Amino acid sequence: MDILPDKSYVWQYIESCAREVCAKSGYGEIRLPTFEVTELFNRGVGGTTDIVQKEMYTFTDKDGRSMSLRPEGTAGVVRSIIENGLCMQAMPLKLYYISNFFRYEKPQAGRSREFFQFGCETFGSDSPLADAEVIFLAADLFRRLGVKSVELKLNSIGCGECRGDFREALKAYFSERKEGLCDTCKGRLETNPLRILDCKCPECKAIAADAPKTVDYLCDKCRDSFDTLQRILSASGLEYEVDPFIVRGLDYYTGTVFEFVSNIGAQSTVCGGGRYNTLVESLGGPALSGVGFGMGITRLIAAMEMDGVLPEDCSAPDIYIASACPEARERAYLLARALRGAGLKAESDLCERSLKAQMKYADKKKAAYSIVLGTDELEKGEATLKDMLRGGAYTVALDPADIKAKMCNEAE
Repeated sequence: MDILPDKSYVWQYIESCAREVCAKSGYGEIRLPTFEVTELFNRGVGGTTDIVQKEMYTFTDKDGRSMSLRPEGTAGVVRSIIENGLCMQAMPLKLYYISNFFRYEKPQAGRSREFFQFGCETFGSDSPLADAEVIFLAADLFRRLGVKSVELKLNSIGCGECRGDFREALKAYFSERKEGLCDTCKGRLETNPLRILDCKCPECKAIAADAPKTVDYLCDKCRDSFDTLQRILSASGLEYEVDPFIVRGLDYYTGTVFEFVSNIGAQSTVCGGGRYNTLVESLGGPALSGVGFGMGITRLIAAMEMDGVLPEDCSAPDIYIASACPEARERAYLLARALRGAGLKAESDLCERSLKAQMKYADKKKAAYSIVLGTDELEKGEATLKDMLRGGAYTVALDPADIKAKMCNEAE
């Protein structure tokens, strides 16, 4: 996936805002390897998921090991905290990542085989306050970026104690309607009937509309936790909707699950996450609860564009130093270097073009100011500073401090 300079500034802006929001809440950045041993995802993500069964890029390395490009972030984060002893640190452990991931699936709007996510993970707290914190962190980033079109949808899929009864109720319900299910969901009926609720097939969605609801089967502990989370969200003024069809697509989720959705097309989920209290232990670590989310950056950009809050491109040069003769070319370059040292974005000709071509380049790059250096300017030690955006011309010494001062005065 190519991200070209005319778009990369948007990505940089989002990443900067994400890091700012994380720093305020005490989250530290973790960077993960591009590929991992395949077994990590088989055990962590779940062997019955579409990711493991259909979408992973898997290969055998020279030592005969099965390796896979990372399809998601949480399993890798858990592997890292186990291997590096982060489980022994003071809790809660708060981590975030901004990384690219890979899934072999049908490319479409909002979905590509290489995609980028901003993700947050919190470990070591069973409290619904931790659930609320990661939800608020995502909401804070949307607010920081000016995105208003996203809606929070919330559910609880219960713990190991209460999910068994719900699973049996689902299995009984869908078994009576098995013939109407798609082939994939017929297989899920035996392995993981909860995943049928997440199927996008119209026939399966119609059947699932009247299926048993997870919230009707919660144990007292899960019910209390879910009620507390809703109370916290309501008290903060964050609007949400309880949606019983949100189950998320990964096997490791327990308890709270949530999505932030926007009307950006078929792939409307901008951010999704939830609680995974058994994942660390299942991958060989201690009993350590966790909760987190992944936010698709491409879909986030689509939501920003829909809301009209994309940032302006600030990469245009503050000033372009043109040379009208060969003798001025080196001086123009050195003056541009000095202006960069003074904190300005400055460019000069590197291609030995004519003055006319240089000025076309400066105009195309949307330079705010320009200076032309020729024989007279070199002899006098001064030149004309031209305002390329608003008009106007000012005499300045060939001194970075004088040029910068004049530009700043005119900008005010």
